[in-house]
Amino acid sequence: MEYYQLLGVAKTATADEIKKAYRKLAVKYHPDKNPGDKKAEEKFKEISEAYAVLSDPEKRQQYDTFGSDGFRQRYSQEDIFRNFDLNDILRQFGFGGGFRSGGTFHTSDFRRGGGSPFDNIFGQSGMRGGCGGGCGPQAVKGNDLTYEMTVTLEEVLHGAEKTISLRQSGPTQSVSVKIPRGIEDGKRLRLSGKGAPSSSGGPAGDLYLKVHVEPHPVFQRVVDDLVVEHRIPFSDACLGTSLEVTTLDGKKFNVKVPAGMQQESKLRIKGHGLPSGPIGQRGDLLVKIAVRIPKSLTPDQEAAIKALAEASL
Repeated sequence: MEYYQLLGVAKTATADEIKKAYRKLAVKYHPDKNPGDKKAEEKFKEISEAYAVLSDPEKRQQYDTFGSDGFRQRYSQEDIFRNFDLNDILRQFGFGGGFRSGGTFHTSDFRRGGGSPFDNIFGQSGMRGGCGGGCGPQAVKGNDLTYEMTVTLEEVLHGAEKTISLRQSGPTQSVSVKIPRGIEDGKRLRLSGKGAPSSSGGPAGDLYLKVHVEPHPVFQRVVDDLVVEHRIPFSDACLGTSLEVTTLDGKKFNVKVPAGMQQESKLRIKGHGLPSGPIGQRGDLLVKIAVRIPKSLTPDQEAAIKALAEASL
């Protein structure tokens, strides 16, 4: 589902152009104007989802960055429609109190375990109440499932493909998961149709994988930058020195530490942090300088320190 194509606008469209395009299509496909028309109903759902994303600056930026597939891995239907008041928007377009069928859209309308936010407006097979008393049991989507998975900082850097084993009521199922570069701790990946099966012949639910990034023994992540600490003697902090610094991907750099370097000051190696998303540029590697203070001194060292103290250093 390509949102810009659905609304018939360019990727450079302004917020006002996107709103005008949605209004025109909403008037055309609104269920009150197309009673019983399944194709119009589906089209209305699709353009409303597109507008929910493209009218929100943050969601639109994520969609533009990751593309349709990458965006849907990060955003569930509930995420897409969060803070999106469809009834209020339609009232602005002149549809009065919303849906004649009695449906009212709120983000709380999601079925437990997943499902479309339009289910409480249209039902699973048309507008609610539209088939009188003769409707049989409706096919309901299976429950969504959530699993947790752990990735390394190296996998965040390069991206990875991992295989996980799922066992529900039947045999164990192996599922391949692509870990996008630059993924953040706590993000969720969505695998469509890999959740629980439906008990009534409907589609399976979705599988959401909550990602945890393992702490690294050497590097600390700060957004897209990496921080690595190097301890140097007091004399090197005063006089200056050079350090060999190894990056997360094994590259080595000779870094000059200037004379008079202060405790916890940072030296920057540009472009050797983590990527900002699957296609984003890499952040920087920050070398944090710590002055190493010995726990004990030899007699010669103690005499030298005393001499420095007498010289007010």
